[in-house]
Amino acid sequence: MSIAVKDTSTKGGFAGTFDRIAADISDNPNKAIARFEVQSRQISGLHSEVEARDYLLTVDEPKALGGQDLGPNPIELVLAAIASCQEITYRLYADKLGIPLRGVSATVQGDIDLRGMFAIDPGARPGFRGLDIQVELDSDAPAAELDRLKRTVDAHCPVLDIIRNATPVAARTHRQPDGDEIAGEPILFAGLAG
Repeated sequence: MSIAVKDTSTKGGFAGTFDRIAADISDNPNKAIARFEVQSRQISGLHSEVEARDYLLTVDEPKALGGQDLGPNPIELVLAAIASCQEITYRLYADKLGIPLRGVSATVQGDIDLRGMFAIDPGARPGFRGLDIQVELDSDAPAAELDRLKRTVDAHCPVLDIIRNATPVAARTHRQPDGDEIAGEPILFAGLAG
């Protein structure tokens, strides 16, 4: 991503950064599309290491699901992405809209039917059945301002949008070392487990 986000403005919080980035994108529409990338590799068992920019994340499954419990699992990382993106988006828009916000925290819960992941029931989705997002705002702002802030955040939070709306996915698999692409549609197996 080529847009600098360092806040050197005299405005409070991130309002100056927000305005500067928005103006830069408006003046240079080619900067509007930002590409993000992570690379992951399996270390052993169900343990993976994920590189995101200069950061290394340890990902694993809990022991109850066959992992070594060395880090959060991918499902927990999705929940963490929603929670932290909500907090960031609340902060950015509170500062932009001039709504006083001393703090924000989020708790996200989701239920998964493991019968989908373990191919026990072809009618069970392997993903979330639903999500519950609870956001706590530490603010003395009037309820009408906080309602405006919530509606703004719900409309502009990137991770919430990814979860709420279908995103086109191009999933390709290549065999190593020759790099041949493996084609095929997903196969739903009933009763594969056992």
